[in-house]
Amino acid sequence: MPDDTNFPKQQQDHQPGRESEMQPRPASAMENWRPAGKLKGLAAIVSGGDSGIGRAVAIGFAKEGADVAILYLDETEDAADTRRRVEAEGRRCIAIAGDIGDPGFCQGAVKQAVEAFGRLDIVVNNAAEQHVCQDFSGIPVAQVERTFRTNILGQMWLTRAALPHLKPGSAIINTTSITAYQGNPTLIDYASTKGAIVAFTRSLAKALTLKGIRVNAVAPGPIWTPLIPASFDAARTAEHGAGSQMGRAGQPDEVAPSFIFLASNADSSYISGQVLHPNGGAVVNG
Repeated sequence: MPDDTNFPKQQQDHQPGRESEMQPRPASAMENWRPAGKLKGLAAIVSGGDSGIGRAVAIGFAKEGADVAILYLDETEDAADTRRRVEAEGRRCIAIAGDIGDPGFCQGAVKQAVEAFGRLDIVVNNAAEQHVCQDFSGIPVAQVERTFRTNILGQMWLTRAALPHLKPGSAIINTTSITAYQGNPTLIDYASTKGAIVAFTRSLAKALTLKGIRVNAVAPGPIWTPLIPASFDAARTAEHGAGSQMGRAGQPDEVAPSFIFLASNADSSYISGQVLHPNGGAVVNG
């Protein structure tokens, strides 16, 4: 993996950002992954699956034998690239555009996935947005409501829509963040949603234990994804990850294996309600 501590200065003026515009492009194609058929014959739905961590997860799942539905907002070029890469692994893929914060969209997306694949076994709640605010006393109400709607309500709506189709052995995996544990002074609303995701994960895991459905989460640290240039100014983006314990940002390919592990009953059948921390060496929650 790259060990650069600085990226070229860059910024994108739209959320959640586009991987096709990033320099350098993230390592998100799982090119060095050696599959073992862990998810053979299964079907997954991945929100925010067009780019970044979601793309690496979708491709990793495909390499392990799963068909994948990816949900995205409006990043058509990125979504088409991810779909092409999933299909190159010999798996089926559908890409569905829409607002994850809309319960109706989530219902329709799950319906399309089940119709396309005939089943649904894995739900990855990954879509998110974040907006920098230097002074919380002036944080826009609309921004807070939008961030919560996308980041935590979107996870709830997609999960609710998927549950009638999940069977014993199925897995739900939620993306939270290191900010849920360490906080962030300029991303207070974002960090709050990520804390809510931890509580959602733990509570849902208890609710679904007797149904044989495992619920876990992944809490990445600073990762080189489109959300970074879409959130921060050019100077901050260039230094992304430099303050981590390892002195660099991680890559999506370094996070996706956590999702593959949690999706695979062969590997994580006795794990539920837990959070994995691919964060560059920070010690949290302990």
